[in-house]
Amino acid sequence: MQNQLEMLRIFKTVAESANFKEASVRLGISPQSVTRAIKELEERVGEPLFYRSTRNTTITEFGKQMALKSEGVIEQVDALFQLNQHTHAPKAIEGSVKITMPSTFGRQYLLPALTAFAKEYPNIQLDLRFSDLIDNVVADQMDIGVRIGFFSNNRNVARRVNEIKFHIVGAPALIEKTGIPNQVNDLCGMPYTGLIDQNTGRMWPWSFANEPDCFPSAPAFISDDIEAELAAVLAGVGYGQLPDAICKKYIQNGQLVSVLADQAPAPWGIYVYRPQRGPVAERVRVVFDYLAKTLSEIKFG
Repeated sequence: MQNQLEMLRIFKTVAESANFKEASVRLGISPQSVTRAIKELEERVGEPLFYRSTRNTTITEFGKQMALKSEGVIEQVDALFQLNQHTHAPKAIEGSVKITMPSTFGRQYLLPALTAFAKEYPNIQLDLRFSDLIDNVVADQMDIGVRIGFFSNNRNVARRVNEIKFHIVGAPALIEKTGIPNQVNDLCGMPYTGLIDQNTGRMWPWSFANEPDCFPSAPAFISDDIEAELAAVLAGVGYGQLPDAICKKYIQNGQLVSVLADQAPAPWGIYVYRPQRGPVAERVRVVFDYLAKTLSEIKFG
């Protein structure tokens, strides 16, 4: 039988993700455990909390009220248990923390925050590994990982802290040459850029909101580095499907134009994760929470 606090924690995660499976990934437990906890909580409160179908999970009106009233309860209880930990001065926490993160994203968004952290906690040695490969944090002896995309490894404890939206973009000169694509089919025959997935060696297919994944045509430019792809798109080589984390400033200054906004793919989650193994060292917990907070506060759009 689940304790009430743990059931609330699971309920809160399902409410945030609107998906039982994704909630189980974020919590590092099985989907069956999530289902059991929600069922038991519904029996205790005497009301359904979610409408569930094979495709969708929708919170009920009662569930919304419960989520609103439980806001902050879990955090307050966690804070009580961590009172003793937080009475220690930063210098009392020491040791090495090994972190893996995507190359471009890590340098642009995490490196400044982590250098500031290193100054605040001089006795914690940060060992940063920049790679676009999906690391096995257990086999590679990593303490913490940051990943963008879809997370399905239930051997890790993962927290979804933010999301990145995608844009279909082209340089003004290219749009002048090809005309503005008004529907997905218009992209067929137009030059576009492709990104190689370093984990599989295959090119990422383009995704659309209301159309199946596809490759619009033969790519005019392919790379396994997203900065190289961005450079090609900026140069007018072809259209690109790029995350706003790297292309938003170019849209804002007019170097790129966003097209087919209603067909942009679903956002990708940003996750902070760690191995699911025994007690968590204080230094790892501090860095993990710092990364989660830092990433949750970034406004990409």
